[in-house]
Amino acid sequence: MTVETIKMSSKGQIVIPQDVREELHAHAGTVFAVVGNKDTIVLKKIATPSKEDLIKDLGLFAKKAKKRLQSKGFTEKDLQAK
Repeated sequence: MTVETIKMSSKGQIVIPQDVREELHAHAGTVFAVVGNKDTIVLKKIATPSKEDLIKDLGLFAKKAKKRLQSKGFTEKDLQAK
């Protein structure tokens, strides 16, 4: 684990030191959750799903939704009706 001292800018910005970024495999665009309590701030790197993972998950969601609607008596025609 790397420990470094940093200083916040007048705009409230901080720089994550290169050693820490490399250790976390963080790069431009990496998303972090920020939690603050009293004198402590925690940054948690959040994994963002790939486009392929999102498409796969949406496909599974659509299949489950279709099955559920069909089990309630809805047909393809009902779903396409305006």
